[in-house]
Amino acid sequence: MSRPPWIVAALVALAVLLTPTVVLGTASPAAAGEGGDPALIKKLDETNRAYIDAQNALSASLVRQKGLATQLTAIEPKYAALREDTQSLSVAAYQNGGGLRSAATLLNSGTPGSFADRVSTLEVIAREHATQLRQLAVLRDELTKTKATIDTEIATQQASMTVMSQQKAELEKALAASKNAVDPSTTWSGNAPAGAAQPAPRRADGSWSTESCGADDPTTKGCLTPRTLHALQQVQKAGFTHFVSCWRPPGEPYEHPKGRACDFATDANGFGGVATGSSKEYGTQLATWLVKNASALGVMYVIWFKQIWTPAAGWRAYGSGQGDPSSDHTNHVHMSIY
Repeated sequence: MSRPPWIVAALVALAVLLTPTVVLGTASPAAAGEGGDPALIKKLDETNRAYIDAQNALSASLVRQKGLATQLTAIEPKYAALREDTQSLSVAAYQNGGGLRSAATLLNSGTPGSFADRVSTLEVIAREHATQLRQLAVLRDELTKTKATIDTEIATQQASMTVMSQQKAELEKALAASKNAVDPSTTWSGNAPAGAAQPAPRRADGSWSTESCGADDPTTKGCLTPRTLHALQQVQKAGFTHFVSCWRPPGEPYEHPKGRACDFATDANGFGGVATGSSKEYGTQLATWLVKNASALGVMYVIWFKQIWTPAAGWRAYGSGQGDPSSDHTNHVHMSIY
């Protein structure tokens, strides 16, 4: 049955109103599938966490060793001087009648006055000698303990370096298996802003605490870990203010649903096609800045333009994409936080 033209027009207008509006370029890379091998992402998480933990332990141990070395430098001359003074007192005690000669020395005193003087001298020397010996024993004990602690720190450092070496080898193996080959030509070195990021809070021993997704994500309706939120704020403070999306709903085996990752679009208003010109330069500068501030922010890895950076392996070719801008990370910089 044919309808009057005005009804047809009304139905068309209603259909347009009810059709969801799609704004190109602002959707998260997840919409197109950010790509990546789940097994590789899991390995990246495990190995980088172990590497960063060992790296933090090494740094903390080096700081402690430096303090102990300063302490040792202060103790050694005190110990040497006190030992020399103690030896001098021992000689004086002997010359003034110490040991088995004490009684004979006193009996040979010519007058009651000299007898009293010698008794007084012996008492003073004995007290000083006893005090010096106690101080010497304390310093010797402190010196021994400090040297032993330094030895322990050196062992800790060696263990940390062993772990770091093992994790680097594990990561290299995983990257190679996922077609992410060692390729020095892929190292990015953009002209990143000179300003350093404000370090994220650490434990007293220099390690990173385990954080849950408890802070509001300003880029979505989801959540972030406090450390990820701090990193996001520092990135924006450094001047990288293009569109960014962090949290995603559960359903992928990556860091986004855990509130530990952000995707920074290279275009100003959203995720577009393959970045070129100023957009690509923006991504290169951001990736470089993140690497320079990785230790301060707790960055686990960065992915940009078919390349991936990790603390353990540096920049490597990233071959886990699927040929599109999202999975190849050619339209955004991915940041994962410890």
